[in-house]
Amino acid sequence: MIKIPRLLQAVLVVAFIYVAFIVVFDVVLGQVIPASLLTMYMFFVIAGVFMVFTFTEESARELAAPIKALVEDPRKKAIRNVVFAALPLAAAAFTYYNMLPSYQAPVELRSIHPAPPSTVKAFGKRYDLSTLENPFRKYEKEDPEKFEQLVKEGGNIYVGNCQYCHGDKLDGKGPFAQGLNPIPLNFQDIGTIAQLQESFLFWRIATGGPGLPEEATPWLSSMPVWQNFLTEDEIWKVILYLYDYTGHRPRSWAQAHE
Repeated sequence: MIKIPRLLQAVLVVAFIYVAFIVVFDVVLGQVIPASLLTMYMFFVIAGVFMVFTFTEESARELAAPIKALVEDPRKKAIRNVVFAALPLAAAAFTYYNMLPSYQAPVELRSIHPAPPSTVKAFGKRYDLSTLENPFRKYEKEDPEKFEQLVKEGGNIYVGNCQYCHGDKLDGKGPFAQGLNPIPLNFQDIGTIAQLQESFLFWRIATGGPGLPEEATPWLSSMPVWQNFLTEDEIWKVILYLYDYTGHRPRSWAQAHE
């Protein structure tokens, strides 16, 4: 029976675990494992494997025997010279190719404003986002005094629930913002809510990060599912406040198709 050297056993175990990581992420989970995450995993795997394989003095001597023989045995001079030359070259090549800039597009592009689904389920109902409108928007013209009160109520709801991340000035610089990845959007920016319909905001607020489609990955969003904490009317009032405070006008579906 052929006995596999203990050093080779350790190398084979590490190689098996490495392949297993790749297979699990690529085949089972359908995701590309980030290089930094794989490096971190393998660091702990290698450390753990060699701790197991050197648990006793005898096993440690057995593990180190091939290396000791390579270094000390005069008969292995030729092999030793080849190994000592190949290892630095391999390390240099690995470092060089990992430092080369990549001109390839990311594996998966993230859409900051992903296309909303045609319908969305929230508050136990199904909404058609192409026709959904803010039920309080009409008071902007019909009853400005009532509209102003609705905006004020929306501001109170925002301050009590949203400003911790989105900020007092709706600029994405709330006290919790730097602890999030990605950080909250700056609503003052013309490229955010000014480009969106109120129904889009209703969908995003009500369903939160878990409600985003696949094109919003890999970062998704830290937005909570606010339909679990706010009422439908409260969300619509917050939306009124967002547009009123920033001075933006919500985009209509007619504008979206121009």
